[in-house]
Amino acid sequence: MSGEPILIIDDNPMNQKLEKRLLELEGYQVLTANNAEHALRTLEYFHPKLVLMDYQLPGMDGVELTRKLREDLGGKSPVILMLTSIDQKGDEERARRAGCDGYILKPIDTQALPGIIAAYLRGDAPNS
Repeated sequence: MSGEPILIIDDNPMNQKLEKRLLELEGYQVLTANNAEHALRTLEYFHPKLVLMDYQLPGMDGVELTRKLREDLGGKSPVILMLTSIDQKGDEERARRAGCDGYILKPIDTQALPGIIAAYLRGDAPNS
C-alpha cells in the first residue's frame, strides 16, 4: 500500500510531525492540516485514501468535520480514523455515528500505527 495518500488533521505540531514521519517512513504520501478550514482547502486538490482526524480541533471539531466529509464526498470519502487524547464516555460512539471507521487513543503506539493504517487501507482492519 506504499505511496497511498494520507491526510493528517491535527492542531498539535508535534503530533503532526511524529505521525507524518512514521507514515512517510512506510512510503505513504502525507499532507497535514491544522484545522478543519485548512483540511477542506487541502481536500480541494489532494484526495487521500485515509484521514487521521484529531477529535479536538479549533473551530469545527473532528466529529463535525467527519460528518461534513461523509456528506460532501459520499462514496468517494476516505477511510477516517479518529485520534484522541481525551477518552470521555460517549466520544467513540459519537465519532462512529459521524462516520469514523476507527478510533485510536493517544499517545499513539508508534510500533503499531503503520500496521493499523495498512490494515485499514487493505480493508481488513477490525473495528477497533
